Amino acid sequence: MNNPAGEPSKTSPAAKSAMITVFLVMFIDLLGFGIVLPLIPRYANAKDGIPAETSNFVRGLAIGGLLSVFSAMQFFFAPLWGRISDRVGRRPILLIGLAGSVVFYGLFGLVSDLATGWLLIGLIFATRIGAGLSGATISTASAVIADCTTKEKRSHGMALIGAAFGIGFTFGPLIAWAGVELFPNQHGGPGYLAAFLSLIALIIAYRKMPETLPPGGVQVKRSLLDMKGLYQTLQTPTVGLLVLAFFLTTFGFANFEGTLSLLTLEVFHFSDRGNYLMFAYIGFVLTVTQGFIYRRLVKKMHEAKLMRIGIVAMFVGLGGLALMLALDAPSVGGLMLAAAVCVFGFAFLNPSLNGLISKRSDPHRQGEILGINQSFSALARILGPVIGMILFTVEGTHVLPYALAAVMLAFVLVLLTKVKELAGENVA
Repeated sequence: MNNPAGEPSKTSPAAKSAMITVFLVMFIDLLGFGIVLPLIPRYANAKDGIPAETSNFVRGLAIGGLLSVFSAMQFFFAPLWGRISDRVGRRPILLIGLAGSVVFYGLFGLVSDLATGWLLIGLIFATRIGAGLSGATISTASAVIADCTTKEKRSHGMALIGAAFGIGFTFGPLIAWAGVELFPNQHGGPGYLAAFLSLIALIIAYRKMPETLPPGGVQVKRSLLDMKGLYQTLQTPTVGLLVLAFFLTTFGFANFEGTLSLLTLEVFHFSDRGNYLMFAYIGFVLTVTQGFIYRRLVKKMHEAKLMRIGIVAMFVGLGGLALMLALDAPSVGGLMLAAAVCVFGFAFLNPSLNGLISKRSDPHRQGEILGINQSFSALARILGPVIGMILFTVEGTHVLPYALAAVMLAFVLVLLTKVKELAGENVA
């Protein structure tokens, strides 16, 4: 039954419609993200990108910056968008974000066609700032899921966003590859295609997305830049440690994700086609794991246990990749196995952590708290590619990014014991 304010209840057809719409919108928008991401390191390394005489350190810093600036904007704006959505509603914030994606992906295509050298790098940097600001509304999408699900089904619902990301990440690189193959002289084609897909998502959201903000949400009075709210969130014992765990695990995954294009090029000698297929493979594993395996297991197992499985899997995957590189025994089969195990683990972690944080949050602060969590995840995605690219370029085996990630995941395993104690839950 619908609530008096007209928003969908957690069991109404409108709530189900909102979740389906948010899934579809996030899938289409993340197609654009999946199209653009594999291109950035190789665009920067191409003859029209960073000048050939540039030092490896500066090159690594520049490519890492291009990958990280998107997440930097999410770090600053995800809590802000979430807090505004707690006031004015989820729907207008999602529409603003999608409109921004249309504009900035289109500009990415334009500058890819028109600029070269450091001018190209600078202009791509500017478009990634805008795309990151627009993409920061993903925390609002998480708040829609929280609005439309009971606590018992919260993590199950959060996995929808992960599945949308996985499907987008599967088909986005394939579409990018098809565009490059069909239009080899049009560097901007992938950007234009990403903008077109975001436009489709914007139209769907405008026509189909209902408002899901619970009653009373718009009555909460807080400053938009609420440092007290940030401090309060981080001081909540279980929530604060879960946010820290999310930060560290995302940092480890960002080391892998941010360096993958150059790893496939310099160590495994993949063509552009092979690079796109590798990213599509990762998206496929993420989709199957989060969309099917996780959503079934979370009905039977506690999120804390699934988190532990995820951390162990990520440690094994990244540690195995580091060992393979340290032994100078690169193998495509080994790379694919290590990537699959790592992605499997991350697919377990993401919805579990989001679900647990949401369960322990004030319903009227869902957008803000999930935004803070997304902000710290974004901070990890800022630092991960920059540090990962620098470590990747400073020595020949390229082992350092993955070894560092494995060490940090071992620390998270210790941290998780503390989370279990504070939660007072038996996850053995």
